[in-house]
Amino acid sequence: MEAFTNQATSGQAIAMIIYFVAMIIIGIYGYTRTSDLDDFMVGGRQLNPMVAALSAGASDMSGWLLMGLPGALYLTGLVEGWIAVGLTVGAWINWKITAPRLRSYSEIAGNSITVPSFMGARVKDPTKLIRIVAGLIILIFFTFYVSSGIVSGGTFFESTFGMDYHVGMTLVAGIVILYTLVGGFLAVSYTDVVQGLMMLVALIVVPAVALGKAGGMGEVVATLNSEDDSLFAVFGPHGLTLAGAVSIISALAWGLGYFGQPHIIVRFMALKAPKQARAARRIGIGWMALSVIGAGLTALVGRALSIKGYIPDLTHSDNNAHETVFLVLGQKLFPSFLAGFMLAAILAAIMSTVSSQLIVSSSAVVEDVYKGLSSRELVGNQGITMGRLSVLAISVIAAILAWFRTDSILGLVSFAWAGFGAAFGPVVILSLYWRRLTWQGALAGMVVGAVTVGVWGNLPDNVPLLFQVYEILPGFLFNLLAAWAVSAATYKPNPQIDAEFDEAVRLAR
Repeated sequence: MEAFTNQATSGQAIAMIIYFVAMIIIGIYGYTRTSDLDDFMVGGRQLNPMVAALSAGASDMSGWLLMGLPGALYLTGLVEGWIAVGLTVGAWINWKITAPRLRSYSEIAGNSITVPSFMGARVKDPTKLIRIVAGLIILIFFTFYVSSGIVSGGTFFESTFGMDYHVGMTLVAGIVILYTLVGGFLAVSYTDVVQGLMMLVALIVVPAVALGKAGGMGEVVATLNSEDDSLFAVFGPHGLTLAGAVSIISALAWGLGYFGQPHIIVRFMALKAPKQARAARRIGIGWMALSVIGAGLTALVGRALSIKGYIPDLTHSDNNAHETVFLVLGQKLFPSFLAGFMLAAILAAIMSTVSSQLIVSSSAVVEDVYKGLSSRELVGNQGITMGRLSVLAISVIAAILAWFRTDSILGLVSFAWAGFGAAFGPVVILSLYWRRLTWQGALAGMVVGAVTVGVWGNLPDNVPLLFQVYEILPGFLFNLLAAWAVSAATYKPNPQIDAEFDEAVRLAR
């Protein structure tokens, strides 16, 4: 901690230490509430609406909400806001149509506690291929996903406090591993609540104080228009061109990813009851809307204050300086101690996502890959022990990858979002709303969606404009088509599937 305190003011250091200690205490509390594998993986299905909603939101947004989105809007203007629109709409639809039925159906279909195990139980897959393949996809992608989060944590300490990158990433990884390994799903969910509230408060307070410093919204608009009137052009500086339309469609398509993100939809499975999804949806979307609006205001007010000379000009592209607008405003506007908590909000965004991905990766190892390949039952606390060992092993691998800080790992984030959304999303929706889905159709759709993303996402830059759309869109559509076609060809009536489907629909009403 010496390097930390040398570079940061004592107030910021104290605030950051308080945050870390709080996360560890919550992890210990989660440990006292964890007695079996269901507790470790889905909290015994006892999450209330607020915990489920804030946990889903915090584990979803990561550092993008406080750094990536404000940075893009700061640099280019409102045209970069389409991705936020797509994500907000996608999240609302996901809570509306997926949450209640997935909660009821996952319990009815073999009391499933992971997304792959639910898909396998829903279609009565006799081969266990769905669980094994889906579990391996989750394990591989999330190992790199976790690694990118650890990279972000190390970079945060390096850029903010001048700490050595490797020391920073080790500190972040150590704290996250500790409370995830000890407290399991409950610790992850409860820390997500604290982290989500920190993010929300920071995204309300920072732009509000900055707006007062800038002289109000009218003054901000006038200042920005005097510098660059295209900042408020929602279709870009040249209006709606064909290339611009493809870009907007790609941004909106991010919303499709929600239906297949294991670390998000597992929160639906953990609700106390299906009917609580409505209250959770209102809390979650309210949190998301306020956070996104706060991020947008941070960017616009920050740009206006930089024009006025109150903060440095961050429009130069070297080292992605524009992504630090929230950091710069937090340190400039608040006393040291309060600024420390504003900075901790960014770390909270990063850590909440990493911990959620770790617990889902652990569940993929224990519940899907192991149980899919082995006929040996786990007895007593063997499941929890294996889950904790899996968290540790995945964390070590991810930390080794993060040690070298390669750009390819960071680039996998958007690719993995598309991969999960296209591989799992259509199958999850069909499993909840189409009783004729077969295990062959589900497996075919999952494979086609994943392969499409892999191929489409690696096309050369000079392909025709149509092929430049974000790979999640063709992957999602081709998955739907393959799952429907193969299911139609292989469908045979199954009274057990029909009975479970009808019961799940009834309980979700």
